[in-house]
Amino acid sequence: MIATVADWLGAVCLVAGALLGLAAGIGVLRFPDALSRMHAATKPQVLGVLLLLLGIALRLRSPADLGMILLVAVFQLATAPVAAQMIGRAAYRSGRLDRGLLDADELAERGSGGGSAGSA
Repeated sequence: MIATVADWLGAVCLVAGALLGLAAGIGVLRFPDALSRMHAATKPQVLGVLLLLLGIALRLRSPADLGMILLVAVFQLATAPVAAQMIGRAAYRSGRLDRGLLDADELAERGSGGGSAGSA
């Protein structure tokens, strides 16, 4: 009985994670600027991967598999924010974003901003 419930919950998590991954992909293709694309590439994608991992964990249930799934989740949570930060910084320095969309521009105050691709 409990295994059946875990299998159904796992299936729901797999479908939800796949739908979030699809939404992230569509957002990357459809959003107009780099900051919106960066948001679409990180927020729903990370939650989607975590839901997929939870679904896999609920289906497999062996200790070795759960340890590997936990490692994948930790590395995903550690690398996605760093990648988003680097993408945002590169877009800012290359001048590929609309500065009017920014609420605050801390990088301009530091003098590390760009506007042309040659300055870095």
